[in-house]
Amino acid sequence: MTNAPRVRAIVLNYNGGSHVLDAVAALEKTDWPRDRLELVVIDNASVDGSDREIEQRYPSVRLMRSNSNLGFPGNNLAMTGHDADYIALVNNDAFVTPGWLAPLVETLEAEPALGAACPKILFAPSFADLVITAPTFCPPGDGRDLGVRVSGLEVDGQDRFQDAQLAEGFWNMEPGPPTEASFAWSSARATIRVPLPPDEPGPFRVRVRLAAENDKTVELAGSNGPESITVGTSPGWVQATVLGPGYDVVNNVGSILVTLGFGADRGYLERDNGQYDSPEEVFAWCGGGVLLRRDYLESVGLFDETFFLYYEDTDLAWRGRAQGWRYRYVPDAVIRHLHAASTGESSPIFQHYVERNRLLMLLKNAPRSLVLNAIYRYVRMVASFTVRLVVIPVARGKRPHPQLPLRRVRSFAGFLRCAPGGLRARRALRRKQVVSDAELLGWMVDR
Repeated sequence: MTNAPRVRAIVLNYNGGSHVLDAVAALEKTDWPRDRLELVVIDNASVDGSDREIEQRYPSVRLMRSNSNLGFPGNNLAMTGHDADYIALVNNDAFVTPGWLAPLVETLEAEPALGAACPKILFAPSFADLVITAPTFCPPGDGRDLGVRVSGLEVDGQDRFQDAQLAEGFWNMEPGPPTEASFAWSSARATIRVPLPPDEPGPFRVRVRLAAENDKTVELAGSNGPESITVGTSPGWVQATVLGPGYDVVNNVGSILVTLGFGADRGYLERDNGQYDSPEEVFAWCGGGVLLRRDYLESVGLFDETFFLYYEDTDLAWRGRAQGWRYRYVPDAVIRHLHAASTGESSPIFQHYVERNRLLMLLKNAPRSLVLNAIYRYVRMVASFTVRLVVIPVARGKRPHPQLPLRRVRSFAGFLRCAPGGLRARRALRRKQVVSDAELLGWMVDR
């Protein structure tokens, strides 16, 4: 492949620790002519020494340092000023397979109207199921049937709660007291996907931390079938066993636009049974792993630095679609991702920027009716959380939990601060738009 297109692969690093070293090591094994592939790491002012480790271990990698943390738009530093035909973005907690690049390049080479090609992004670990069956209760004024609280998980003595998936039968994560910093209520039957250690056959010893509103008998089913256990009001550890080998779970196979204007990972949390083994056109791409055409970026622009974290990729993809660019998912390109390893999906940082930036993205790109509806529903949601978590507990003489509504209020205040710039960008984008709102919203998926 002496005439192979030039590719610049960018990894954005912020305190990536051992993950970014593994990510760069995987990229070094890419099956592509080395003189046609430039590896660039942008360090976002890390303080954990990972930038120095990269410099020492990988002298062939170009290291670019930012004086401050620019968030995900820090990628912009390496997306211009080069002679590459294509730009690849890979998260610092994502690990490419050796053959990941060629199918993406071939796809873009074959269709000049494509602005981006998306790989199959799988979660890094494989998984086994652990099923909880519990009697439920419905708190007054809540409306949910609740079983037990899950607040921790260990596999062979290692904390793996962040990598576990509360896949089926769980309500959203909630903030709690110091003994349960965060937890999720189960319903009558719920499945925990247990992340398995790599390259080990098992069996694996699993411990789960559970609590309930009252003492109750619960069934916990791993590889040994259901076992009855007693769960009390204070968080306590219970034990089970699961077997390998595990199964793969989809993180992203292209991105979608969900009803009411939410961006989402297509295929997210689905067990990979081959249902996404065919190439397809998709609404948008995920910045955690993508190949972008240089002409597309020169036409549409780079990431909006206002976003800082989350939704900046969906914003850029929407801008491109409105100007006539298309995107294709390519299943033969595979990347594995430690999902939310940097910030965590229940973290205040995640919640703040996801909520703020979704509204900002809609303000810039969506038709007016969708923008107004999204703002109205957001305000109504905050009011509902305030009643459930603050007003009702106070009225009953119990301790309120104002953290979640306060976070949502701060997110909305952040959106309002960004709104003037968003409106200016909206006017400029409307002048460039060549695809109708009706056609763009035709990609919207009911969920």
